[in-house]
Amino acid sequence: MPLSTNPTVCVLGCGTMGRAILSGILDCLKVTTTTTSEVVDTTFAPKNFIACVSGEESGQKITKAFSDNVKVLIGNNVEGVNAADILELTSFEECETCTKPQVAKNILTEKGMAEALEKKLVVSILAGVTISQLKEWLPSSTRVIRAMPNTPCMIREGMTVLSCPMDCSTDDKSFCTWVFSTLGRVRILDEKHLDAVTGLSGSGPAFACVVLEALADGGVMMGLPREVALELAAQAIQGAARMVLKTGKHPAEIKDSVTTPAGCTIAGLLTMEDGKIRSTLARTIQEATQVASSLGNVQSKK
Repeated sequence: MPLSTNPTVCVLGCGTMGRAILSGILDCLKVTTTTTSEVVDTTFAPKNFIACVSGEESGQKITKAFSDNVKVLIGNNVEGVNAADILELTSFEECETCTKPQVAKNILTEKGMAEALEKKLVVSILAGVTISQLKEWLPSSTRVIRAMPNTPCMIREGMTVLSCPMDCSTDDKSFCTWVFSTLGRVRILDEKHLDAVTGLSGSGPAFACVVLEALADGGVMMGLPREVALELAAQAIQGAARMVLKTGKHPAEIKDSVTTPAGCTIAGLLTMEDGKIRSTLARTIQEATQVASSLGNVQSKK
């Protein structure tokens, strides 16, 4: 069934990532009303937002962040799903109790939910939970797309990877691509890659922050004020990343371009190699990927 224009979006389990996504979309829509530098297809622009949470504290966070732009429902998931137009998108995210698939299964199969989900689109960012699992928990008329965004979506510098089933419609794919493109970069990959995407892109910002903090600590050790060291380290990492993305150059090429014979950079690089930083970081992604692949382990039969 094709999507209708200006759909209502319901975020089920609106935790940190849910707030990041809402923030990115709302900021994008706000920008497009004040500038012509960005073109947004208003056909896909959501008209209403609903956030379903389990507790008062979570609800207060959303209300504080978004005011009247997002309707908050506490402990009433079915009402939130029903409130979305049956012909429009309802977007579901991970439960606030983290990415435990059993919790998601219980919510998606609770009384009255099946009727509310009929003929709607579910966009799942549950790490490790496959499309086939989700389809077992949902009505046959419900469409499913998996997405793995990361927290920089909050400042529209995110990276999202989408995985769409073979029968995914053009409208569904276009809508999801539009939504997440308002938050940063979007790429579509086969579902078999989603666990590695979770380990690298989903968890990557946390790993990068550890590296950033360590670099700043080094600056402090050498006499820089903490706030200055953090700024320099953050800008160095951001600048290097942007050079890779904008120039298409391999990181090694950029590294070599600033590594002069007998200079300070090569001295620092050798120290990093002594600490086995390459293998440590690569193994970090390997371990995170393996954990992601185990997150979907749940008795999936109803």
